[in-house]
Amino acid sequence: MAMRLALATLAILLATPSLGQAQDSGIELGTQAPPAALETLDGKPADLARYVGKTPVVMEFWATWCSNCKELEPAMLALHRKYGAKVRFVGVAVSVNQSAERARLYVQKHAIPGDHYFDRRGNASGAYDVPATSYVVVIDRTGKVAYTGLGGKQPGLEAAIRKVM
Repeated sequence: MAMRLALATLAILLATPSLGQAQDSGIELGTQAPPAALETLDGKPADLARYVGKTPVVMEFWATWCSNCKELEPAMLALHRKYGAKVRFVGVAVSVNQSAERARLYVQKHAIPGDHYFDRRGNASGAYDVPATSYVVVIDRTGKVAYTGLGGKQPGLEAAIRKVM
């Protein structure tokens, strides 16, 4: 009986994501958010360093074809409405199977708020060790990675945003 209870407790603990828990892959929590050269959706050079250490940031690596990104989109829109005045929202469109123009049209059509970039060469994806699309990184005002999450549902995301404000 005690063994079954211990195994059930272990299963629940393993299945429950904790706030700010790092993924099996991805940038490590507590590390300084790295700079990364990319471009605006209209092709101008940019760098993610412009956000680091200035204000809290919610950064999503996404793609127009990503079903998890589409599932996460309503939550991201609601979080932007709620926290957008205090937290910078940044979208990084990955270059796999899409173009900057396709990403730009998607952002425009769906009225996605925030600053948006295109990672043509994969610099940002590499710097942040992005495991897949719908990967979210929350960076605190000192520039440290405070949360990473992956997938269409990220129950700890709002609490992580509140924590870095």
